[in-house]
Amino acid sequence: MDDGDPEGFGEGLSASRGDPRVLLLLNVTLSAMFGTTVVWGLSLLDAAELSLINVATATVVLVALTYLVTNA
Repeated sequence: MDDGDPEGFGEGLSASRGDPRVLLLLNVTLSAMFGTTVVWGLSLLDAAELSLINVATATVVLVALTYLVTNA
């Protein structure tokens, strides 16, 4: 393998934006997992209740933050 190839994998990867549906699905899935972890941790500290509403709120906030950071 030649690491010095300027028209190789790296150039193709940087030029590709990917399928937006896949990116949205990954964003929602990972945000839901992280939001669940955060709410679960807060429930251990008795700072928040582990409920579907709290997890959904954390997920929406994380998706919005990720969208703002990646499209700014």
